[in-house]
Amino acid sequence: MPALSSSLAENRLHPSAQTHQTTTTIAVSTEGYSDDDAYGKRKSEVLGSGPGGVEPIGAFEVSKGKRLLQVGLAVVYCLFAAGVVFGYAALKPIMIKEGIYRDKCTEEEIEKGSRVCYEQEIRLNFMFTLAAVATNVCALLVGTILDQYGPRVSGIIGSILFALGCLGFSFAKQIRNFDPYPISYLLLALGGPFIFIPSFHLSNAFPSHSGLILSMLTGAFDSSSAVFLLYRLLYEHTHGKSTLSTWFTAYLIVPATILILQLTLMPSKSYKTVGELVCQAEVEEELLHEDDNEDYVEVDDDDLRVRREHRSTLIHEIDSLLGGKDAKVMHDRKLEESHESSGVWGAMHGMPISRQICSWWFVLITLFTVIQMTRINYFVATIRPQYEFLLGSYHRAVEVNEFFDLALPIGGILAVPLIGYLLDRFSTLVILQLLVALAAIIGSLGLVKDSYPSAVAGIIGFVAYRPFYYTAVSDYAAKVFGFETFGKVYGLIICLAGLLNLSQTGLDALTLWVFRKDPRPVNFALLMASVVVGGALILYVWRSGRRIKRVRLGLEAEGAREEVMPGGSLSGYGGL
Repeated sequence: MPALSSSLAENRLHPSAQTHQTTTTIAVSTEGYSDDDAYGKRKSEVLGSGPGGVEPIGAFEVSKGKRLLQVGLAVVYCLFAAGVVFGYAALKPIMIKEGIYRDKCTEEEIEKGSRVCYEQEIRLNFMFTLAAVATNVCALLVGTILDQYGPRVSGIIGSILFALGCLGFSFAKQIRNFDPYPISYLLLALGGPFIFIPSFHLSNAFPSHSGLILSMLTGAFDSSSAVFLLYRLLYEHTHGKSTLSTWFTAYLIVPATILILQLTLMPSKSYKTVGELVCQAEVEEELLHEDDNEDYVEVDDDDLRVRREHRSTLIHEIDSLLGGKDAKVMHDRKLEESHESSGVWGAMHGMPISRQICSWWFVLITLFTVIQMTRINYFVATIRPQYEFLLGSYHRAVEVNEFFDLALPIGGILAVPLIGYLLDRFSTLVILQLLVALAAIIGSLGLVKDSYPSAVAGIIGFVAYRPFYYTAVSDYAAKVFGFETFGKVYGLIICLAGLLNLSQTGLDALTLWVFRKDPRPVNFALLMASVVVGGALILYVWRSGRRIKRVRLGLEAEGAREEVMPGGSLSGYGGL
């Protein structure tokens, strides 16, 4: 995900954060005023209330020290829980050594001394496929619960789900009535988004540093895949004494700690976004002027003086939090520059959701996402057997697998600043061209046989491409479809892609059964699909971008004529 910036650039990496932030209406605390107070009622009418009755709070209402602690704790627990399931490539060898699903092997396969038999490989990979699908599909559910009940409830649900997943692995050997492994891994996968997505709002705890905070949270998510790498190293160091049961029993301390933190130190309400704070400051200033006029309500002088002081103090606190009175101007300027450079901003804004999802803007990006997500998850699940075939050596494949386990979290972190730079500096069309070009290069490297450098280059490209791709898709959805329907549109894209990723089990069967462990036919098919669909997407965005530019230039020219002759009629000058 389960990844945008203050304006779009700061929240870019995590679309659900932007979704939640932009669907939350402005709400200001009316502390000190009763519900019967006419002024309090007027304030509520002007500012509204949060969705589900959970109103966001301004960061200035919480001490700086507590906000710093909340951000630090969120980064730490996301590091240990947010995306651990994506470290599957490091966990899979341990599960094989533990003999999980070995009883599904045929006698012939056992006699041949197969390290992993067909049925065992399929079941292990299905466990990851199911978890990857659930991670993407459940984002819609997490966003709904987050909007209705706030980050604390979401975090509590996440810690419970994660704990149940750990318990499933702890007692898997004692369970006889059903297969506990896919269910347990599924619970770990579901717990991650419930823990991770509610942490996005903490970027608003320090609006002037929101980009840094989101980068830290993103880095924690990417690094969390290293948890199973650390476990694999421990497993090898103890010569298998640190069994799955022992590890996951000890790891219960993580969800237990998260649960305690959610109930104590972490906020129960989301912090307001920059846009909400700017709007609040403007409304407070408007109400302050109305207080000065004293035309709309009859109150005594003392009450009026208290309200004026409260209003002035509040405006000052908001300005200080945002970095000064010029923050709104800079905020709007950055947004305008971002919109202009994208080339596609506003393409489907304001249109009904039914029309948006029936457009080629939606269909093409969804097809491209399905293909890329399938490629990504297929590679993660099958990296060792792929390179065992391509390199013709089990030991070389193990080396490549170990390099991948280390490169995945590190590469994700190092790629974050570069991704932000690219999305801030280049148009959406250029970004899509880069995505398709990189997909073609990485896919081509997956076809090269007997080349260790090609294997290493492919992994380096993959670990950088993965966060770049997810970020670019969320950026595309926000710019093309707008924030009003962003959550539904982006959520549907990821949800559909996640569901169609169930086809990965079929790809595993083709690779193992039909192509006799040769991954190249599947890799080639995915490569060609990426190039064809990606090329169609680029062509459509290019043509549509030119049309949008012509319309925008026409509107600017029309506006210029109106400015030259204010109050004049355009139709009165030669029919112009």
